[in-house]
Amino acid sequence: MKKIILGSDKSGFTLKEAVKEYLLEIGYEVEDVGLLDINDFKAYYEVAPKVAKRVASGEYEKGMLFCGTGMGMNILANKFKGVYAAVVEGSYSSKMCSVVNQANVLTMGGWIIAPQKAIDMVERWLNTGFTEGLEHKHDFLSQAFKEVQRIEEENFK
Repeated sequence: MKKIILGSDKSGFTLKEAVKEYLLEIGYEVEDVGLLDINDFKAYYEVAPKVAKRVASGEYEKGMLFCGTGMGMNILANKFKGVYAAVVEGSYSSKMCSVVNQANVLTMGGWIIAPQKAIDMVERWLNTGFTEGLEHKHDFLSQAFKEVQRIEEENFK
């Protein structure tokens, strides 16, 4: 079974719930690290590390985070070695962050994106592989990703 981990603050809660419902419908096992109730409060900086740590450890291959703009969650997720988070606002960027950058965490804004649009974006991200459609750039993109990992190693000492 495919597994994914999700988290949100209050501003991203409704969007997370819509995406979670979609993921469950298409057969994903979903772990939701919160918010679990719209009336609770957890700041984005409390939630993002819960998802990022589990992706960084390899427990989950992919994760998703939702806040007001997606940006706060994105900044925090990218503080973890091995996490390549992308804040996206459209279907093309959702697809291309997988094709070009191998993003393993997707972040979105509940103030910006409608649920149906988010579902389309998630579908594109989940169903597009590295270099898909850009096979002629496979060598360059593979080398670029290795360089990103080298820089990451250098800076996480």
